[in-house]
Amino acid sequence: MSTPTVDVHAHVLLPEVEALVAGLPGHEASRALDARRNGPEALAVSGPMVRERLPALTDPAVRLAAMDEQGVDLQLVSPSPSHYHYWAGEETAERVYRLANEATASHCSAAPGRLHGLGLVPLQHPALMVRALEHALEQGLSGVEISSHAPGRELSDPAYAPFWSRADETGSLIFLHPFGCTLDDRLDRWYLSNTVGQPTENAVALSHLIFSGVLDRHPGLKVIAAHGGGYLPTHIGRSDHAWSARPDAGAGCAHLPSSYLARLYFDSLVHDPHVLRELVRVAGADRVLLGSDFPFDMGSDDPVRALRSAGLSKDDFDAVRGANAAALLDIIPA
Repeated sequence: MSTPTVDVHAHVLLPEVEALVAGLPGHEASRALDARRNGPEALAVSGPMVRERLPALTDPAVRLAAMDEQGVDLQLVSPSPSHYHYWAGEETAERVYRLANEATASHCSAAPGRLHGLGLVPLQHPALMVRALEHALEQGLSGVEISSHAPGRELSDPAYAPFWSRADETGSLIFLHPFGCTLDDRLDRWYLSNTVGQPTENAVALSHLIFSGVLDRHPGLKVIAAHGGGYLPTHIGRSDHAWSARPDAGAGCAHLPSSYLARLYFDSLVHDPHVLRELVRVAGADRVLLGSDFPFDMGSDDPVRALRSAGLSKDDFDAVRGANAAALLDIIPA
């Protein structure tokens, strides 16, 4: 019996979704906000970068060839976070998630044994989210991808309770992948919007899930945090201290914050072998999954080598390389 190598952080670009929202009220304002947050220098680099990688983002044959070169057997494919469109009203949001779910499923159908997919839910419209999750599952997808927040709503918002409940009941995977950062134009130079913004958003979002008691009320949730969970796992001691020292910090969750790391999953994309070893130590080797951010420039072109550089034991290496994800996806080793 051999364990497949599984990359849980890989993206697909869906031109159909962008064609749907082009020119709609709110779209240009959202694009302008994104441009301001990232800054002109980042946009000048990102545009050509995405165009260069367009075949890998859209053509399953190119994707599979790249996977073969990397030694990756399976990918969990999620829409590019640029497709969230949390600015959209209910009617448009429903059209976006349906089209995104169907297009992602179609992309993965080119190699059903190797490509598993995630859909989208409209985080800005909690009343639609259960229906959107059900639609994703009906397409054969494994769950959905969400950002760290929606305008005016954190993941601790009580309005999300029905969604968390249904995700728990169905065993759906929830891939937490931030898009944008609310620190706004403080990060508009040197690509800080990504290098600082993404880990910050991950830490904030996960803290909302922990401190609000969402993970207590929905103990079976399968949440995978991109980018190693950002700053939270390696700085969780500060959260533990606050929980113990301050009544306002400890009122919402039943246990020490660090204990919840063993209820979450984290991808391995931290760009530092020492940080990866620490992530495995604090979360447990059974809670870390191989991730590459395929095929973007902030990802890893050789995720298996990056994992090997952490110097894990063979059992831990094999768990992160694919055994953990195979169990989540109910894949039987060949």
